[in-house]
Amino acid sequence: MADKEIMRGLKDVYIDTSEASFVDGQVGKLLYRGYNIHDLAEKSTFEEVIHLLLYAGLPRKDQLAELDATLRANREIPDEVVQVLRLVKDSHPMDALRTGVSALAAFDPEVDDNSPEATVRKGLRLTAQGPTVVAAHHRIRNGNEPVGPNADLNHAGNFLYMLSGAVPDEETQRLMDVDFILHAEHSSNASSFGARVTASTLSDLHSAIVTGIGVLKGPWHGGAAEAVMKMAQDIGQPENAEEYARKLLDSGGRIMGFGHRVYKAEDPRARHLRTRSQELGEKMGEPHWFQILRYMEEKVMVPYRSKGIYVNVDFFAGSIYHLLGIPEDLFIPIFALGRIPGWTLQCIEQYENNILMRPLLDYTGAMDLEYVPIEQRG
Repeated sequence: MADKEIMRGLKDVYIDTSEASFVDGQVGKLLYRGYNIHDLAEKSTFEEVIHLLLYAGLPRKDQLAELDATLRANREIPDEVVQVLRLVKDSHPMDALRTGVSALAAFDPEVDDNSPEATVRKGLRLTAQGPTVVAAHHRIRNGNEPVGPNADLNHAGNFLYMLSGAVPDEETQRLMDVDFILHAEHSSNASSFGARVTASTLSDLHSAIVTGIGVLKGPWHGGAAEAVMKMAQDIGQPENAEEYARKLLDSGGRIMGFGHRVYKAEDPRARHLRTRSQELGEKMGEPHWFQILRYMEEKVMVPYRSKGIYVNVDFFAGSIYHLLGIPEDLFIPIFALGRIPGWTLQCIEQYENNILMRPLLDYTGAMDLEYVPIEQRG
């Protein structure tokens, strides 16, 4: 039998075509439906990006107003789902989000309708409900009652409000808004691929989003921001960064927040969080977090650029969340909340031109063994 070519991790394997996003890892370029991430991060809003992804175009003012109204009208979650969150109050927030989305399926009237129109509607509902699930669980686990949605705030501002019960200032709202934009879509990453595998079985969108959340939880995908902030806290001061890094690398560890499966240049999303991390640190009187990260980037990790290892989007995200008073175990759920529109679009594309995902494994185990009855086994 001829040797089979094994593409471990499906590296460099194209599974389908897509109009969702374009990634050029060699030069560090990212487009959402043709629009550069730099323009979207600096000029757009998350609501506009949601429209771009789900309706294949930037919205007119009336279209944006309609989508925004839809999101605001669908933020509430059923009391029964809140009760479920109370039952799992001691779980990790990603587990609570996964459980919450699964529970929401029981209350969605279109759960089994996989048409493009229904999938968009469900995606919008889940985009609106996701922050409510995360915020409600966070407050419940801390002995507080959930804070209901604030219809006067945009998507990002409302999420922060439901977490703390305080209306955030416009600058802070914009920070979270940009963060959601940067995480909204990223081609066939692990969680999006997982969501597409589920969709390929013609399972429902809620199931596919649950899959995406489960895949994203892994530290090699969505967990880097949390790990980076823990690293910064362990380092403590910028002058300790080099010794910390050397010990970690010499022991076979890895510096989280550096390197990417696709990017061999700087992740284009990192630029927007780097600037905002510095500005927020100075504003909050805690510039040392940015200084530690910047020292790691510019002093410690520079030699690794020749190997295509650059800073990625997660590296500066954790410092921003920390400065906003957001606990480390909420970092990954925030990533997930931004990615729901992207997962939805990936599922729509899968449903529209579906083929069951069924790769092969090359079996290398024993063959044709003789079965021995249990009485005769020594």
